[in-house]
Amino acid sequence: MSDILLKLEGVHTHIGAYHILHGVDLQVPRGQLTLLLGRNGAGKTTTLRTIMGLWSASQGCITFDGQDIAALHTPAIAARDIAYVPENMGIFADLTVKENMLLAARQARRAGDMDEARLQWIFQLFPAVEKFWNHPAGKLSGGQKQMLAVSRAIVEPRRLLIVDEPSKGLAPVMIANMIAAFQQLKASGVTILLVEQNINFAKQLGDSVAVMDNGRVVHAGTMQALAGDEELQQSLLGLAL
Repeated sequence: MSDILLKLEGVHTHIGAYHILHGVDLQVPRGQLTLLLGRNGAGKTTTLRTIMGLWSASQGCITFDGQDIAALHTPAIAARDIAYVPENMGIFADLTVKENMLLAARQARRAGDMDEARLQWIFQLFPAVEKFWNHPAGKLSGGQKQMLAVSRAIVEPRRLLIVDEPSKGLAPVMIANMIAAFQQLKASGVTILLVEQNINFAKQLGDSVAVMDNGRVVHAGTMQALAGDEELQQSLLGLAL
């Protein structure tokens, strides 16, 4: 069994007249947390959306567990136990937390059908989800909404979790809670691909890292090596970790 769960080779993406991705090469090792870093506009979110089939790759190959998924539609990609948490979180504000969770639980027709043991695990990761179970999701704070978004993505077992900037706009205490939750998710064996701008968040969680610039990956390696090389950080990101 290959150690690489997800691989992108020479992926190009056009959105209308705009050529956004220019031959992205990316490998996501099985069972690890891979960080996708880069300045704003580097193509990180476009890469995630292309993996999920929300935007179509115009060229290149995307393989998941050895099978080409580049031509599949989003529901077929998600059915391979791949979950995506977009930057805008994608929750339904007028529905309760419970109803949001039920919509994401594909095997459940009513709340009682959801896996109770898995729900208790999620409640342990994100206590606010249990606390506000019957509250409208739109009334939650930004951090609580982010926790709900991740909880929806893992309400059923996933082989790959793709998350776009989970710490964006969160207070430090919420960021600490999110780091602890992702550490537990990683320890449970879930493979994670994460776009993140918070460098402290990245340093604490990342196993491998890819840095994007101008629609292509310009550096790939271990998070430990990047965190220990200030000159490389400055050249790739314009800052020191």
